Amino acid sequence: MIEQLMNAIPTRQLAEAVGEDEATTRQAVQAALPALLGGLSANAQQGDGARSLLDALGQHQDGLADDVRLDSIDTRDGEKIVGHVFGGNTDAVVTQLGGLGGGQSSALVRKLLPILAPIVLSWLAKQVGGATGGQASAGRAEPTSVLQDILGSALGSATGRQPQSGGGGILGDVLGGILGGRR
Repeated sequence: MIEQLMNAIPTRQLAEAVGEDEATTRQAVQAALPALLGGLSANAQQGDGARSLLDALGQHQDGLADDVRLDSIDTRDGEKIVGHVFGGNTDAVVTQLGGLGGGQSSALVRKLLPILAPIVLSWLAKQVGGATGGQASAGRAEPTSVLQDILGSALGSATGRQPQSGGGGILGDVLGGILGGRR
């Protein structure tokens, strides 16, 4: 499932935009996507988090994930999304992702997250909308469980492909405190 999202991201153009080579950018994107999805999943598990996320998805039904054009991405919106997803843990997540090896740096991850976040929300909006017939409203239980199922499936496919370090893999290492719940 996460492969669909990864394939939608134009890594060559993204690498040019952030001033990095394509291979390093691809590795950083491959590390950042599970972190974003994991943070979204953690938020969706907490109280009003799923309803809040469904509301945000309603604002990102823009087809961006179908036709990613970097010049159409609002990085200020992306920064807000990253702030909501990781909260006060953003710097720690950036540092962890930048230290995973493969050549990416914290500076590269910091540049990428606000670009990737709107793409992830657009992709997630499409997945939830498709699974619920486009009726993803905050007041319905079905979209909430669909959202959690989609995030779980995406994370399952991501953790199967990510490097393992220690006992928890990338999500355990990077998001340990966040997945414990911060809202």
